[in-house]
Amino acid sequence: MLVAALTFAGSVLVAVVAVTLVHRVVQRIGKRSALFAGLARHAHRPALVVAVLVAVQFSIGVAARGEWRPVALHVVGIALILAGAWLLAALLVVAEDATLARIRVDVSDNRHARRVHTQITLVRRVTVVVVSVLAAAAVLMTFPGARAAGTSLLASAGVIGAIAALAAQSLLGNVFAGVQIAFSDALRLDDVVVVEDQWGRVEDITLTYVVVHLWDDRRLILPTAYFLKTPFENWTRTQSALLGTVELDLDWTVPVEDLRQELRHALESSDLWDGRVCVVQVTGATGAFVRVRALVSATDAGRLWDLRCVAREHLVGWLRSRHPGALPQVRVRDMPQTQARDPHVPVSGSDNRVFGESADGQERVQAFSGPDQRSDQRSDH
Repeated sequence: MLVAALTFAGSVLVAVVAVTLVHRVVQRIGKRSALFAGLARHAHRPALVVAVLVAVQFSIGVAARGEWRPVALHVVGIALILAGAWLLAALLVVAEDATLARIRVDVSDNRHARRVHTQITLVRRVTVVVVSVLAAAAVLMTFPGARAAGTSLLASAGVIGAIAALAAQSLLGNVFAGVQIAFSDALRLDDVVVVEDQWGRVEDITLTYVVVHLWDDRRLILPTAYFLKTPFENWTRTQSALLGTVELDLDWTVPVEDLRQELRHALESSDLWDGRVCVVQVTGATGAFVRVRALVSATDAGRLWDLRCVAREHLVGWLRSRHPGALPQVRVRDMPQTQARDPHVPVSGSDNRVFGESADGQERVQAFSGPDQRSDQRSDH
């Protein structure tokens, strides 16, 4: 018994010391390499657990004697399977993080980078799920009863698959939609979208739902299948640069050319403008006002929103100070008053009625009068 205890303690101590030394070396290398830094951060704990379990299994197999030995080996084997799955998932995460670190998204045109980030993020979640399922299956296969049950279930796999598909139709639909979104390039992380009449940026994409960070710091959570079934606006589908409009309803006396020059002067003095588009057009001229539309451009949606506000404020201030007459006005004209007359008294010399006093009018009166009225007219005459 003493020998078994010493063997157990010694093997565990050796495993802990070995993993600790390797961890220190990896940490030193990690100061110069992002890959080793990720290994030191994510893989240390699962590696330590795996090493300790291997040492325990070795000690039980070599030095232990008794009826409890098979049960102990079975329990340690199950724990070793789970710890190995943990370590494998951690290594996959480290590899994916190292790949993401090489692709920068903090550049002006980051469409390709955001696409790769979206795909790798979803692949990471898929790999973790797959590793977890395989680990659970491996644990179940360590039980003889589970192996026999698994053999019998294979015969009815088609029925079970159909039942499972019907029961998890919504979940599986969202999972497949998430995979399709990742590789169809329809939606990416940090895309600026308009969904449910809300403007926001895609913050996270999972296998079952998408998180949209709205402009007022709210989060809109939608199932991934929503983006395959419902139309939505993607403002950064091909590039991050956008065009925006500023519309003003002004008086007909507005100096359009001066307004055009003033807008260009305002944009040239702003660091929000990317220098691509500066257009002023009269897009409507009906009623009491003319509608003037200013078209501006910026490198991304956030800058465009601020630029539109800056342009609108500048033009309104310039019109108030330089051309107040161009602001919206409602004109009212006093009409000359005329003397009221009796509408039943005909105006001499006028022919303003279809059924009037003229000979032609009298003929129409007789033609369009009823039989009673015609008899009355003949009796009058």
